Amino acid sequence: MAPPVVTRQTLATLSRLLAFALLTFFALLSLAGTASAQEPTTSPAPPTPTSPATPTAPVPDNAVPVSGNLNNGGTRLAGVTVRALDSSGTEVATGESASNGRWELAVAPGTYTFEIVADTLPDGVSVQAAVEREVVAGRANTVIFSFGEVRTASNVSFGEKLIRTTVDGLRFGLVIAIAGVGLSLIYGTTGLTNFAHGEMVTLGAVAAWVINTSFGVPLIPATILAILVGIGIGLLTNGIVWKPLRKRKTGLIAQLVVSIGLAISLRYLILIFFSDRAEPFDDYQGQVEKNWGPIALTDANAIVMIVSLVVLVGVALLLQKTRIGKAMRAVSDNRDLAASSGINVERVIMFVWGLGGGLAALGGVLFGISELGGRVQWEMGFKLLLLMFAGITLGGLGTAYGALLGCVIVGLLVQLSTLIINPDLKYIGGLLVLIVILVVRPQGILGSRQRIG
Repeated sequence: MAPPVVTRQTLATLSRLLAFALLTFFALLSLAGTASAQEPTTSPAPPTPTSPATPTAPVPDNAVPVSGNLNNGGTRLAGVTVRALDSSGTEVATGESASNGRWELAVAPGTYTFEIVADTLPDGVSVQAAVEREVVAGRANTVIFSFGEVRTASNVSFGEKLIRTTVDGLRFGLVIAIAGVGLSLIYGTTGLTNFAHGEMVTLGAVAAWVINTSFGVPLIPATILAILVGIGIGLLTNGIVWKPLRKRKTGLIAQLVVSIGLAISLRYLILIFFSDRAEPFDDYQGQVEKNWGPIALTDANAIVMIVSLVVLVGVALLLQKTRIGKAMRAVSDNRDLAASSGINVERVIMFVWGLGGGLAALGGVLFGISELGGRVQWEMGFKLLLLMFAGITLGGLGTAYGALLGCVIVGLLVQLSTLIINPDLKYIGGLLVLIVILVVRPQGILGSRQRIG
């Protein structure tokens, strides 16, 4: 008996049925996800008895939740009474902050004055002022109180302002160097100008944010785990994308175009799965500046500078004292000569990609803490990419020490430019540095005039 003949029309019909079944399946999944996501919000209710809010008057039917966190320089204030007053000064709701400093009240839509009962504050803590807020239904109504003495305008001498801006520039330059040294090492060993390096910075910060906020891991251990994630991303992209291209002898211009496409794809994947808004870490929020003479730094920025210096010194010792570091410098100087000397070039390149991914992840976390107010943005790495390129071009393409020096100089110039121009335009300084260096000294400060080999 002859086997049945499957015609092209039958295959087309089967493929249509399969596509219809898959579309139906994903539609049901999306409907189920939407229903489950909306389920907790279908019946908003005033705070439960375990909530810190305890209204003094009956809660109206159209009550809207108003909440906030009492944070005094990183210290959560528990047991503090918060109350809401209407336009006539009548108290309409009152509540007490929980152990994590969070409080919540329920009031009808309208304009209220929210204040803290000073007698319930811990000793030595004072609130600056009451907060007037319009409460609107269907919107997040958050009230933020400021603690400590009221800041007033003061005459700061230009010299003191210059010193503070210089320290801030050093801090910013060290962060750029942490993120950019991997980009310079990758260029030195492979010749690739990797435009996707900015997205590796963002992915590291997003990984730390997810571990910190979703799993409740403190930010320091979360950063260590994010560095491991960054190392994995670097090794994965090298193994899947760049190693096959090198085996095919793909030109550097073609690889550059691939890196641009990879950067755009990763950036918008982050936008889809992360958020289009800046999302804060759970830790290191509401930092207070401490003065050491003319220098003013928050604890978080001081930690960022210390960590950056330690890591950069470690990278320098790695390059100078270890076998893998010497092999990296040899491959960067002359790849063919290094291979003929018995160095496994592919293994060195794999190590460089892992190191670059880990440093990029660390740089993303430090950039979010010090420059973005402890927040993560979906395009933060793209914003930093121009400054990284300016720094490694200024220092010398492919030279790790040049990248360190160039990035610190760029950070200084960017921050010092705020003494003259609007701080919102300070990143323009990075572009100007890049243009001037390419015109005046294309090889950079520590770069050689030509590569031999």
